[in-house]
Amino acid sequence: MRILQLHSNYIEYKPIQKEIAMAEEAAKEAKRLEEIVVLFTAVEEGDNETTAQKAIDEVKLFLEKLKVNRVLIYPYAHLSSNLAKPSEALKVVRAMETYAKEKGIETYRAPFGWNKQFTISIKGHPLAEQSRVILPAKAEEEKAEKVSEAVKAEEKLESFWYILQPDGKMVPVEAFNFRGHENLEKFAKYEISKVRASQQMPPHVPLMKRLEIADYEAGSDPGNIRWYPKGRFIKSLIEQYVTAKVVEYGAMEVETPVMYDFSHPSLADYLNRFPARQYLLKSEEKELFLRFAACFGQFLMIHDTQFSYRHMPLKVYELTRYSFRREKSGEVVGLRRLRAFTMPDCHAFCTDLEQAKKEFIIRFKLCIQVLEGIGLSKEDYETAIRFTKDFYEENKDFIVSLAKIFGKPVLVEMWKEPFFYFRLKWDFNFVDNQDKAAALSTDQIDVENAKRYDITYVDEKGERHYPLILHCSPSGAVERCVYALLEKAYKQQQKGEPPTLPVWLSPTQVRIIPMSDKYLENCEKIAETLETQQIRVDIDDRPLTLQKRVREAEMEWIPYIIVIGEKEIKSDVLPVRDRKAKKIRKIKLEEFISEVKKQVQDKPFKPLPLPRQVSKRPQFYG
Repeated sequence: MRILQLHSNYIEYKPIQKEIAMAEEAAKEAKRLEEIVVLFTAVEEGDNETTAQKAIDEVKLFLEKLKVNRVLIYPYAHLSSNLAKPSEALKVVRAMETYAKEKGIETYRAPFGWNKQFTISIKGHPLAEQSRVILPAKAEEEKAEKVSEAVKAEEKLESFWYILQPDGKMVPVEAFNFRGHENLEKFAKYEISKVRASQQMPPHVPLMKRLEIADYEAGSDPGNIRWYPKGRFIKSLIEQYVTAKVVEYGAMEVETPVMYDFSHPSLADYLNRFPARQYLLKSEEKELFLRFAACFGQFLMIHDTQFSYRHMPLKVYELTRYSFRREKSGEVVGLRRLRAFTMPDCHAFCTDLEQAKKEFIIRFKLCIQVLEGIGLSKEDYETAIRFTKDFYEENKDFIVSLAKIFGKPVLVEMWKEPFFYFRLKWDFNFVDNQDKAAALSTDQIDVENAKRYDITYVDEKGERHYPLILHCSPSGAVERCVYALLEKAYKQQQKGEPPTLPVWLSPTQVRIIPMSDKYLENCEKIAETLETQQIRVDIDDRPLTLQKRVREAEMEWIPYIIVIGEKEIKSDVLPVRDRKAKKIRKIKLEEFISEVKKQVQDKPFKPLPLPRQVSKRPQFYG
């Protein structure tokens, strides 16, 4: 059973027409209910009366938190593709209604089997939107998929939510004034509601297709993406940039396997402490799983490594192409949430908590710098800091220092007791145009895995100790960085600004358009000059009108466009259409080169990923 639970100011609905032959009898007039929790409910195959009672028990606990005692059970088949037969679904919905009334809940139910028109006003507090999945008892017992204990714990996890201000004041989320922090409010609502599935296509999906960056791959599992030349180029540059920053930070780059033995004692134990679903496969007599991070390989490697306090913090890094997580099918969408992704993963092995905290702050600042370099400022994302209550009480000043460095209020998730292998975790989250969030950079303080993998170091006295381990992804999944850049560009467009990618990530930085074929040779000479300065340039030599070629260059988000004709050949000044400035500027070639190089600064460079002449390029999409 799947339930979308909405605390509402009111809902007004009206049956329009019967969708199935066995639809219940229903009055045709509109019905309005106020101050009510609406339960949009999809009954799935295998659900039964026990499932109905379990769902109402969970809802009742939630109602007590809200101090509300009115519900509307609203049959809503659109939440699932695994629906029960109508006759069975109606039995379950009726069982929910009966049991809810027995529990003392004021209960209403919308008619079953009708196409209904409805208007709803949802409360503005972060707990107003909740998503629930209730499995029938038999399914829980017989479910074939191996799910870690951490995943099960995460689904039942009780969290306490606050906003931590840079001055150290921590305010319950429902009491915080979000004026001026609307993006943080959206993030808080998303995190607390735990509604991850998308009901409509995110704006970045048509953009990634139209710009020939990426697309779904029907020949693979959902969440496995095909990358066209431009997309592979952008992704590769981000990978190079992040790796260079991590190596500059002092990490040693390694490479480890993509699959591991499910029965390995350290790995099996760790799997049950990490909230991720696995891909499974068999080889000979072994049952294997595909990695969801670089932790396994790096921990097994460091287990075999001899090191002392003099080498610490010991830092190792791998760019995993790919990591795998079997995300729920309804949550896999575009580039926001994938099942196969590229994850920069850097671990630091620290002697004690004091060293770990110092390193943690260095890495926190590094992650801000990495995202800034990619093209995402602190205005584009929000921070969540998650910890156990006892860790906060013992390390309050340290946690507050993270909020001070970030310089904005941050969302806090506090747990009464530890559920996972870490006691503190932070993550930067991009909030998109659907008000959904995706984690980018993150770091954790791991207090368990050194012992689990028997990783030790030698101290000043020659004695062996277990280190603390920091888990950091400086950028988060590279695919999510592309998603964030595209969603950010769409936001620019909605504000009336031209959507752009950072110049250093633009596959074509400069497009030269000859007014006619007789100027093609001059265009080639300019292009060669630009290429010698490591500026990516192409030439639109197609037999199309000048207006159409300029318009298509703009549709490709090309930062600079130069049209060459007789006047431009005779002059030493070029008319440069500057996309960001939204105007044509007269500028000498040498000055233009300096300007572009200043834009890209110390970023990695790759040559043009497609033929220089646009006429020689295939069309990958559309």
